[in-house]
Amino acid sequence: MFSSSRLRVLHVYKTYLPDNCTGVPRVIYEIAEQLQGGGVETQVLCLSDTPSDTPILTGSHITHQAKQDLFIASTGLSVSVFRRFNALIRNVDLVHYHFPWPLADLLHLTAMRKVPSIVTYHSDVVKQRVLGWLYQPLQRCFLNSVDRIVATSPQYASTSGVLRRFASKTTVIPIGIADRVPPNDVAIRSWLNRVGKDFFLFVGALRYYKGLPFLLEAARMSGLPVVVVGGGGRHLIDVPPNVVFVGAVSDEDKEALLSLCRGLILPSHLRSEAFGIALIEAARAGKPLISCEIGTGTTFVNIHGETGLVAPPADPAALAEAMIRLASAPDAAAQMGENARRRYEQLFTAGDMAQAYKALYLDVVGISTRRVD
Repeated sequence: MFSSSRLRVLHVYKTYLPDNCTGVPRVIYEIAEQLQGGGVETQVLCLSDTPSDTPILTGSHITHQAKQDLFIASTGLSVSVFRRFNALIRNVDLVHYHFPWPLADLLHLTAMRKVPSIVTYHSDVVKQRVLGWLYQPLQRCFLNSVDRIVATSPQYASTSGVLRRFASKTTVIPIGIADRVPPNDVAIRSWLNRVGKDFFLFVGALRYYKGLPFLLEAARMSGLPVVVVGGGGRHLIDVPPNVVFVGAVSDEDKEALLSLCRGLILPSHLRSEAFGIALIEAARAGKPLISCEIGTGTTFVNIHGETGLVAPPADPAALAEAMIRLASAPDAAAQMGENARRRYEQLFTAGDMAQAYKALYLDVVGISTRRVD
């Protein structure tokens, strides 16, 4: 039972800063930093190809790295992580797992000390269908065993077959991000000279589920300029002349591009796109959004006709039509951008996310808020 003046939480995920600062690691970082001064002491356990022998100060919290021995089917594997995990849970009040990472299921089920636990369910297992089928018994045991499950949007909670089986202990806490740092004028001028303005912007790693081939065809059909930010994309061919790939950029440059763009487009067509943090980044910047209806958090962030437009997945013609509609109605597009900013402020701030997790932590360990504050 918790008896300290601070609630001690251990996050567990396959990768983290400084090796990876996108996606799930970024969510963990925001929770940890937002709560560090509010009665919650955070540590993170992850894998690394080149692990540090000593704990790493990450922001104002601590990261522990175990050696990654293998990486198979998007899953990091490690032998030493079991020893490290069992050592760490001796001195924590709650473990916060981030799903999917099958090794975390094993860590939990074989733990030498039972600790209150929650899991944030970021995504179904989508790509690895055969391995996913073999993984189901372990997954079921793990999700049965944890105290609470968090979905990041109502849409994902209702459309995931896995989450529907655990509806009685599933709650929704949307992903949130910190408020925007205004873009640098020098960066804005630099990008204005390089790519112009009033383009549609794509931001994200160029993975199989992002729908880039459909975006390229939509750009060809609409004739409207598109700027693509993100690493990868070497498999993409026959790129139309109105599409510019600029590779990975810094946060400062990303904000400059958001300032210059007409709107953000996220053409992801598969459920692997469980939320779409790029959408809330653009909403935070007051930009209208274009996304696809795939039954996930993308349609929780982007409300059709209010914050932007939602198109059918894998449909270049529908994407092109949405682009043309926003480009031909700048006043309506600007209003959608303002609505998107308000929706960010209401639902997707890092502070609100962190406080929701704090309340859940307190509920799971069975203590009152007064004993932590």
